[in-house]
Parts: sequence; structure tokens; C-alpha cells
Amino acid sequence: MKVLLNAGENYAWCSCGLSSIQPFCDGTHRGTAFKPIKFNAEKTEEVLMCMCKRTETGFRCDGSHAEGIQTDGA
Repeated sequence: MKVLLNAGENYAWCSCGLSSIQPFCDGTHRGTAFKPIKFNAEKTEEVLMCMCKRTETGFRCDGSHAEGIQTDGA
């Protein structure tokens, strides 16, 4: 999901997938082993934030959602 982040603002990316305000945390993870990824935007920019929760790059989409998907018609 493309999201505009504003320089100097604090954010908390949902790592559990339960939040109703995706891709951000709303605290729904409480009582689970999940913790949000908290960060401060260094600059104002649009970023692709991970929605599948399988990224290995913090909150940014790294294409993990496409792993195992065949696109050659097989």
C-alpha cells in the first residue's frame, strides 16, 4: 500500500495484520506475541508499506507477497 509519510512524524506499522487501520497499528495486537514496528519518518515521501506482513525490510514492501506465485501460466 502506498502511504505518504510526513517528515518528523512518528508511526507504528502493524506487524500482526489485525489492525483496523492498516498498515498502521491500532493496538489490536495486545495479548499476542506481535509488536508494532515504531519509526520516525526522516523525510516526507510516499513509500510502499508491507500489507502481507512477511517483509524482511521493516515496514517496507520487499515483494515477499509474490513469493510462490507462478506468473507463467503453469
